[in-house]
Amino acid sequence: MFFSIQESSSDILEEATSIIETEQISMWQLIWGYDSMTGDYSITSLVVMSLLFLFSFIAIYVFIERFMAVQRALKGEKDFMQKITGFVKAGNLNEAKDHCKSSDNPIARMIEKGISRVGRPMKDITTSIENVGKLEISRLERRLSMLATISGVAPMLGFLGTVLGMVKVFQNMSKEKTFEIASLSGGIMEAMITTVGGLIVGIVAYVAYNYLVSKVEKVIHNMEGASIEFIDILEAPGK
Repeated sequence: MFFSIQESSSDILEEATSIIETEQISMWQLIWGYDSMTGDYSITSLVVMSLLFLFSFIAIYVFIERFMAVQRALKGEKDFMQKITGFVKAGNLNEAKDHCKSSDNPIARMIEKGISRVGRPMKDITTSIENVGKLEISRLERRLSMLATISGVAPMLGFLGTVLGMVKVFQNMSKEKTFEIASLSGGIMEAMITTVGGLIVGIVAYVAYNYLVSKVEKVIHNMEGASIEFIDILEAPGK
């Protein structure tokens, strides 16, 4: 009886010691798949988390770069079209071109192209404006597909890391003669970290993508309004 109590108490101490050792694992070690039972890092976790960190850096870079580009496109003179209207009605096309060149935004480049086509058929002017508008939109949407790809791939990559981690856990369980809940819980925790990381990166990339898309749509709306207003200016004298 005494020996059985002693053995049970020693088992409890060992389990408590393993729990303490598990709690002493730092968050950084947990992220990179450190296994407290073996003292090694999981290759699967290292590869998956490295890719997720790479995806996160790419997403942050693309978001900042595209955000600044869209903000530049949104900036412009509030009375830009009013000045263009005054120049065109006064017949000062050269001054209108110079004013467009001094404004670094898609609307100014689009109107400048339309002014350079004044004197040609209205269909040619409209086509040239539309072509420039399409080029400007493609420039604004550059690299946005990378954010959309990361938002979809990152969660799947994290889930793949979890599945591979669980396969490793069950392989270790089949090799062990005795079942230990500590080793099982540690392996599952290690495997689930990749899913958490993938979801975080995917959610951030998804939110960033949709935010930039909404900003680009606002720029497109402004460009469409400016092109319609410019065409109305050219057609007004002929009415």
